[in-house]
Amino acid sequence: MNVFFEESGDFKAGSVLSQAGEAYQVELASGKRAKVKAKDVLLQFTAPDPVSLIEQAKAAAAEIDLPFLWEVAGQEEFGFAELGAEYFGQTAQPVEAAGLIFALHNAPVYFYKKGRGRYKAAPETALKAALAGIEKKKQQLLIQAGYVEQLMQQQLPEAMRPLALQLLFKPDKNSIEYKALVEACDALQTSAARLMLAAGGISSPKHLHLAKFHYEHFPKGTGFPALPLPALAADLPVADVQAFSIDDVTTTEIDDAFSVAELGDGQIRVGIHIAAPGLSIQRNDAIDQLARSRMSTVYMPGDKITMLPDELVDVFTLGAGQSRPALSLYATLNTADWSVLSTETKVEAITMASNLRHNDLDALVTEENLANDAGDYPHKAEIARIWQWALALEQGRMAKRESFGMKPEQNNRVDFNFYVEDDVVSIVRRKRGAPLDKMVAELMIFANSTWGKLMADHGIPGIYRAQGVAGGRGPGGWAARMQVRMLTHAAPHQGLGVDQYAWSTSPLRRYTDLVNQWQIIACVQHGITAPLVAAFKPKDADLFAIVSGFDAAYSAYADFQSNMERYWCLRWLQQENARQVDAVVLKDEVLRLVDIPLVIRLPGMPQTARGAQVRLDILRWDEVDLTVEARLLEVLNVVTDIGEEELEDDNEAALETADALDVTEEQTPADTLLTDDAAAAVAALPEAETLSAPDSNEITANP
Repeated sequence: MNVFFEESGDFKAGSVLSQAGEAYQVELASGKRAKVKAKDVLLQFTAPDPVSLIEQAKAAAAEIDLPFLWEVAGQEEFGFAELGAEYFGQTAQPVEAAGLIFALHNAPVYFYKKGRGRYKAAPETALKAALAGIEKKKQQLLIQAGYVEQLMQQQLPEAMRPLALQLLFKPDKNSIEYKALVEACDALQTSAARLMLAAGGISSPKHLHLAKFHYEHFPKGTGFPALPLPALAADLPVADVQAFSIDDVTTTEIDDAFSVAELGDGQIRVGIHIAAPGLSIQRNDAIDQLARSRMSTVYMPGDKITMLPDELVDVFTLGAGQSRPALSLYATLNTADWSVLSTETKVEAITMASNLRHNDLDALVTEENLANDAGDYPHKAEIARIWQWALALEQGRMAKRESFGMKPEQNNRVDFNFYVEDDVVSIVRRKRGAPLDKMVAELMIFANSTWGKLMADHGIPGIYRAQGVAGGRGPGGWAARMQVRMLTHAAPHQGLGVDQYAWSTSPLRRYTDLVNQWQIIACVQHGITAPLVAAFKPKDADLFAIVSGFDAAYSAYADFQSNMERYWCLRWLQQENARQVDAVVLKDEVLRLVDIPLVIRLPGMPQTARGAQVRLDILRWDEVDLTVEARLLEVLNVVTDIGEEELEDDNEAALETADALDVTEEQTPADTLLTDDAAAAVAALPEAETLSAPDSNEITANP
C-alpha cells in the first residue's frame, strides 16, 4: 500500500512499510524513511507507484479549470473528496484526487485552506479584487520589463525621468521603476548612479554629488521662505573709528573688521568689530529658526549655500561706506612689548571705510615689505601695527601651547584656494602664515578667547571648543586625547594655546557664533545680572541640543566640501590634461600632488623618505567614486619640507588656526594634513587597485 500525505505544508507520497496504531512507517522515493501520522494521510492507493503519482497529479492539476472549480465548490466549507466527486462526476481516482489537492493548495486566491484536505471557496468580491490585483501585477511586470529593456540600451524611460534623483537617493523600493533600475544594473553589472548618468537621468558627476547632498540635508530645497527683514538696532552710539575688513575676493558675508587708534605715550587701541545680527534676531523668532535649521553656511568650490538669505545678510554685512551695528572688542596695547593693558567690549555702530581683498594685497603685504615699510596700499599704517601685535599674540600662544606639552605650530604648509567659473577650476597655491592671514587669524583667536572668558566670568553658558586633557595625558592614544570637543562651559584649547575658545566672530555664517553673540551682548548690557536675562540660562537643555545638532551638521558639511574639492581636483586633471604629475610622499604609500591638494595611495611603492618628491603617471580617475589610479615613474632628487604637523597626529591646532581664517575666506583652503588613523584607513583599501585616499581621510580646515 502507498500513501499520499501532507508534511510541513508540502505533499509527498511513499510506500508503507508497516503500521503501528495511528502511525505509518513510510519509505520515500529517495530511500528516506519517515514516520507519518494517520491524520496527515490524505490518500491510500496501490497504483501507480508513488513517484508516478506525484508526477501525474501535478500534470492533472495544471489541466483543472480553476474558475469552473470555484463555481462547483459553492460557498460552504468542503473536503477535497467531496469536491472531487462533483467536479469529476464520480469518485476521483488517486491521480485525480491528488491533482485536485495540488490545484486547491496552489490557488489561494480561489480557495482558503481550512484544515487537512479541507477548503472554502473565496467570496466573490474578494476573488474579483484578488484577480484584479494579479492582473495589475502582470501589467506592471510587462511595464517593468519594458523599462529594463530601455535602460539596457542606456535610454531613460520618460516615466522615470522626473524620478531620477529620487530613485538614486530616496527610492520607493516597491515601485516598478526602482525594481527596473536594480534589474538593469544587475544585468549590466554597473551601479545605479553610473547607469543614470549614461541614460541621461543626471547630467554630470557634479550634479550627482550636489543632488545627493541636497537630498540628504536640504530635502525641501536650498531656497529661503519669504521673511520680513529685521530693523537695525536704533540709538546705538557711533564709534569714532574708520574700520576696514580683510577678506577673500569671493566673500559676501563680511562679518569682521578692524580699526587702530593711536593713543600716545606708546599706547594704541586696536578694535575688533563683529557684525551684530544678534541685536535684531531674537531667539525662537522666524529668522532664528531658519538659521538653526541650517546651522552654518555650506561651502564648496565656486558656490555656497548660505545660512541666511542674501537680503538678510545685506542688512548686517560690514560693507564699505556703511554704518552698521557691531559687537566691538577694544584692546589697549603697550607698543613697547605689545602686552595687552586692558580690554573692553561695546555694542555700537561702526563706520566701514574699506573692504580690503587678499587677492589685491597678498603680493604687497609681505613680511619683507612690512619689515622695511615698503609698498603702497590702503590702511598701511594700521596693518603694520596689527602685524606687530599678531606676532606677539602668536608668540604668546606658542608659549602657552608648549606649556601644555605640545610642539609649536608649523606654518610652512601650503594651502590651496579653489575658484570655479563656468565649470573651469583654478586651484591656487598659498603658503599658510602669510601676513594678512596671520593678522586675521590671531585677532580672531584673541577675540574668541577673550569673549569666552567674558561669558565664563559672568556665569552664563556659551558654546566652546576645547582640545586636550590635563597634562596632555589620557586614554585612547594621541588622536583621542587631542579630539576637539564642543562644550557649554569654558575649557582649555591646548592646540591653540588658549585657556578658552568660543566661536563668536562669524555670526552671519555660523549658528554657534550667533548664539554666543546673544550671550556676550547680555554680558555687556546687563553685567552681573546677565545670567537672569541671557538668551540661554545655565544648564539650558536646548543649548546642549544646539551643540549636538551643530556638530552633526558641521561635520556633514565639511565632508561634502571635501568631496567637492576632491571632485574639482579630478576635473583639474582633465582640464589641464595632467598625465604626468609630481607628488610628495606624506607617509609610506600615501602621497599628495604638488600642484593640487589631491591625496592618493600608491600600493607597492618602494620605501621612500617622507617629503621626497616623486613623478607619477596618472592612468585614470573616476569622478563618480572620486578615485584615482596611478603608477610610479621615478623618485626625484627633491625633498619638500612639509613640516612635522603634516606628518603627525598633532593636527587640530592647525585646523583651528585655519578655522579662524574663515572670516577671510569663503572657500576653505584644503589642508594637506594626514593623520595616522587616516593613513591606516588608506592602507585598508583594496590592494588590487591604486586608489586615492577616501575623502574622509583628507583633513581640511573648515570654515
